[in-house]
Amino acid sequence: MWHAKLLVIWSVTLLSAFFMLRGGLFGLEPVETERWGGLPLTMLLSMVSLGLSFPLAVMIALGRRSRMPIIKALCVLFVEIVRGVPLISVLFMASFMFPLLLPQGMSIDVLVRVLVGLTLFTGAYLAEAVRAGLQAIPKGQVEAACAIGLSTWQTNSKIVLPQALRLVVPSMMNTLIGTFKDTSLVTIVGLFELTGSLQLSLADAEWRRFYIEGQLFVAAIYFVFCFSMSRYSRWIEHHLNRGTRRQ
Repeated sequence: MWHAKLLVIWSVTLLSAFFMLRGGLFGLEPVETERWGGLPLTMLLSMVSLGLSFPLAVMIALGRRSRMPIIKALCVLFVEIVRGVPLISVLFMASFMFPLLLPQGMSIDVLVRVLVGLTLFTGAYLAEAVRAGLQAIPKGQVEAACAIGLSTWQTNSKIVLPQALRLVVPSMMNTLIGTFKDTSLVTIVGLFELTGSLQLSLADAEWRRFYIEGQLFVAAIYFVFCFSMSRYSRWIEHHLNRGTRRQ
């Protein structure tokens, strides 16, 4: 019941942030994505990118352990390339360089390009965390699964992945918290999320005198979100380790 309620809360929050930014309802004027900003944009970027990057990371981690040379090489190449460049470079390429490769007259919304960049970047780091958990599983369990006739898919989904993900909850949550804070970098591509909106407001002489208050308020928001994620991570660890805890 708690997991269902949590899923509903996240879904409602994401949809609320989207419709608050998009407008067009209840007499509100539609707003172009280039003009979206503030805390709703921060939440939208972080929640969508984190939600999409997790299954991507699991597939890449499994791909790196695949016996198929092409799939393994592609996964290794992806992880090494993405992890070898800073997030600013990924956002810059997604926002400014990628449109130059598209056919003339074709364009993709800047918000979509930024979300893809954040998803790929986070997925590469999460993939390494998941791979570390996969390597921690004894080979004897995989061999035992093969001995009783389980397929590769059944072995990974029912035996390997549940244990591997339980082991790497702290490192995954560390990556997720870092991604939530790194959404502030989208300011360089013209999207003014929470910190970008603050800097934009402080450019006005009327608001410049509230510089310290504004920075403290933004810091408090980031602390509340990151601390909540950290506490939820500890709850997940306690819940998942209940069956392995010594009496």
